[in-house]
Amino acid sequence: MHCMQAQIFIFGVFMSGLYYLRDYLRRHAGIILLGFGFIIASNLLGLVLPYIIALAIDNVSNHGLSSQTFIFALILLGTALVTGVFQLGARFIISATSRDIEFEIRNNLYKHFVKLELSFFQQRKLGDLVARATNDMSAIRMFLGPGINNLLNTSVAILATFIVMATINLRLMLYVLVILPLMSIVFGSLNSRLHKSYRKVQDQFGEVSAKAQENFSGIRVVKAYAQEREELRSFNITNSEYVKRSIQFLRLDTLLWPAMYMISGIAAAVLLWQGGADVIQGRISLGQLVQFNTYVAQLTWPMISLGWVTNLFQQGSASLARIREVLEYQPEIADNALTNPEAQITAGAISVQHVSMRYDNNDVLQDISFEVPAGHSLAIVGATGAGKSTLVNLLTRTFEPTEGAIYIDGNEIRTIPLEELHKAIGYVPQESFLFSMTLAENVAYGNPEMSREEITNALDISQLSKDIADFPHGLDTIIGERGVTLSGGQKQRSGIARAVAKNPMILILDDSLSSVDTNTEAEILRRMRVFMKNRTAIIIAHRISAVKEMDNIIVLADGKITEQGTHNELISKKGFYHALYRRQLLGEELSLDAGNLPNESFDAKTYSNSATNE
Repeated sequence: MHCMQAQIFIFGVFMSGLYYLRDYLRRHAGIILLGFGFIIASNLLGLVLPYIIALAIDNVSNHGLSSQTFIFALILLGTALVTGVFQLGARFIISATSRDIEFEIRNNLYKHFVKLELSFFQQRKLGDLVARATNDMSAIRMFLGPGINNLLNTSVAILATFIVMATINLRLMLYVLVILPLMSIVFGSLNSRLHKSYRKVQDQFGEVSAKAQENFSGIRVVKAYAQEREELRSFNITNSEYVKRSIQFLRLDTLLWPAMYMISGIAAAVLLWQGGADVIQGRISLGQLVQFNTYVAQLTWPMISLGWVTNLFQQGSASLARIREVLEYQPEIADNALTNPEAQITAGAISVQHVSMRYDNNDVLQDISFEVPAGHSLAIVGATGAGKSTLVNLLTRTFEPTEGAIYIDGNEIRTIPLEELHKAIGYVPQESFLFSMTLAENVAYGNPEMSREEITNALDISQLSKDIADFPHGLDTIIGERGVTLSGGQKQRSGIARAVAKNPMILILDDSLSSVDTNTEAEILRRMRVFMKNRTAIIIAHRISAVKEMDNIIVLADGKITEQGTHNELISKKGFYHALYRRQLLGEELSLDAGNLPNESFDAKTYSNSATNE
């Protein structure tokens, strides 16, 4: 049958996606089969209703109103009630199961997200990834719920109804069957176009989400540079393209519904014409004609729902493809065959041996080697772009070195389980990310079980405790997304407190004192020296005052170590470190004497050259 071929064709479009979901479906196989049983039962009972109507009409035609008519009415009412119960049960079971599967897929998607390396997120728009976890997941749920429910319901209804119609009058059934191939033509012409069109809609929705999220996150910069109108114009362009693609999809979508109604209308007209002639000629009874027409009317929704199911399949298929792109992406940095589950970090001794790092054929680090004994400290200084942050990112396995190896406590870093590595390291970037929750929760993020006293102690070390009195609810103040209510220095001190609260074996501060004034910096460093006792510490800083007490200092320039030693040793070498130190001392002197030298100018270039030559 052409109609059945159309349904098989539609189902085939999503078979690969359905196969991909097989494990989810298998876990819910029992309840799904129960729902399918309800669908079959409701359709079989639906076939009984027209038959009872036919018997009642023929009975009235032959004998007039009688007690049998009342009995037929009761049977009709009871059958309709039971049919409704089965339909309700089927819809509830299938819909509830589809939401359970959606829940499982979304959880697995999020679980996979957190396993992916930083570069994955740097190369993609976060708004698009959010759209995949929300909008695309809803499209998959609609396929698994209403889509599967209506497909099975339509298949059973059409097959069973045509069998019964053939037993009543084969010729009338063939008339209807001749019309149905039109549906196959409609489906065949719109199928691939619907799929491609909806994929474009979903991709553009991701662009809209990404644009909105970027603007909301950077609203302070947008306002500071008075770019509201420009950002609105840019958003309008992106949003207009989304509307344009949605309308293109809608044009294809709306063609299906009128086509379905037109086909069912043609079928009804043919049956009325030919069936009426058969009644007049006595080939069928009036009740059978009504029964036959009732079956055709019952087929109207299954015919129409084929178009709807087609749309759900196209949308679900496109959305599942976008979800699979993420789930099938294998993280480059993960536990693998090299990982030793027993490897532990017990002391924090670090050894970097001939490490090089290359980005897009550009050498960022070249042949880096140094040692940091357990419980000792290392400072890294150098000009912007020298490779300082890249180096510490290799220690946390945010990136992998192109050449060389890194060892912690004698274990090659790739053999250490990622969870063990990250638990042992407290990392504070220059710009700390703070969550939209209370200050106390942000500080205790790496150690949720810590007491209020421990939180306060961490804040004391980071020198943020003196600001707590200015917060409306103290430690319980909601600090807003990304810490929007805090200053740059407060954000950095919050990040330091969070790392201290984690009580790590290895502490890394990546220029995390740059927004703190020198007096506060000195007090933080004084308290940190006590905290860092018996811990391995690595500090990146531009101010010499932050690193001069470190056990060892390395100077990076163009990705290479150009100087190494203690503060006094590097000063005596009179190289880059010495020039940087002298420059900062002069800057402090100028700041102190600025009020007394209103008419004097300072030639930075001349001084820089002279300092370098000292």
